[in-house]
Amino acid sequence: MNGHRLVKPVLAAFLVLAMVAAIWGSTSVRATNLSEVDQAAVAAKQQEIKEAQQEQENIKNSISDLESIVADLEDKKSDLSAYIQSVDSSISDLTNKISGYESLISQKEEEIAQTEAELEAALAQEEEQYVSMCIRIQYMYEMETTSYLETILAAGNFADMLNRAEYAEQLAAYDYEMLQTYILQRQYVELVKEQLEEEQDTLEAAREALAEEEASLEALRAQKAQDLAAYQADISSTEAEITELEEDLEYQTSLIEELEAEIEKIASSVSYDGGTFCWPCPNYTAISSDYGYRSDPFTGVTKFHNGVDMAAPAGTSILAAYDGTVVAATYNWSMGNYVMIDHGDGLYTIYMHASKLYVSSGDTVSKGDLIAAVGTTGSSTGNHLHFSVRLNGSYVNPWDYLQ
Repeated sequence: MNGHRLVKPVLAAFLVLAMVAAIWGSTSVRATNLSEVDQAAVAAKQQEIKEAQQEQENIKNSISDLESIVADLEDKKSDLSAYIQSVDSSISDLTNKISGYESLISQKEEEIAQTEAELEAALAQEEEQYVSMCIRIQYMYEMETTSYLETILAAGNFADMLNRAEYAEQLAAYDYEMLQTYILQRQYVELVKEQLEEEQDTLEAAREALAEEEASLEALRAQKAQDLAAYQADISSTEAEITELEEDLEYQTSLIEELEAEIEKIASSVSYDGGTFCWPCPNYTAISSDYGYRSDPFTGVTKFHNGVDMAAPAGTSILAAYDGTVVAATYNWSMGNYVMIDHGDGLYTIYMHASKLYVSSGDTVSKGDLIAAVGTTGSSTGNHLHFSVRLNGSYVNPWDYLQ
């Protein structure tokens, strides 16, 4: 009889221990699964931080070496056309880099705003988890007289004991998961903070790189103007030297005449209706050199100037003066980046020395459309738009068409 009395408690204890082991074993498995899911987000965040750090390094390594650029150009100064093409190419590279940094800065500002929102959400989630844990701990403290084991042993029969064991298992798993989730959430919050700091550092690096590239660009433009001025000072007023510069203008004209001849062969698809041109360089009306006879900036000799030079800062918009078709949008060492538009009936407009071109040959444009940006490419000593008008194969006064 006494032997039978001992069997039940021993068996019950054995079963309880087995179930407790199962509870913690099951809890461990569940926590591992939860960890794997959350650790993926943590690992992704750590990778984003590494990428931000690498991006900062790439920015620092990609900043242009102005001294090296100037040194490379030095060997080309003996050939004016080769020098101008090379310096314009370097200026174009710097301009493209500046555009890239401006885009990167805009992108980083958006990413920082997104990360700040993510951090705010992560902190709110952390606070919510913390409050839930506090409530759970307070409940456990108040119920400290009833342990999981006591709950199981208080079962009235074996089936009840199994139900209570399952309930205890769920509670234990829930408590453990809450703790693990909170720990990982804390880690995630710290990583988001670190990512935000790295993104802000990347933004600052991009801004510093932009400032350096802009300074290099201005220095290179100034160097070009200085070298062209020096070239001007070296020219004496001999007939041969003056002829050399006049050949430059003839070269420009010959290219334009070839384009006009090509248009005549295929017949222009547009027709000029006699309307007034819009001002091609909006908000800038200063004329640095007018149409007509002037003292040439290189030779000092009075010569005919076939267009109107409109002084404006680099990057200022250049607009199509009237409706037409773009017949040329390219680079030439003398005209720099230039656009030529056919308006029909033998009427053309030409826009020279641009820093950027926004149209291509064959494009149809309307009066006031953006076609280029002011620059100092080609044979130019400062930022301006050289605007010319041709009618039936000859240059005419642009003021006859401008409003």
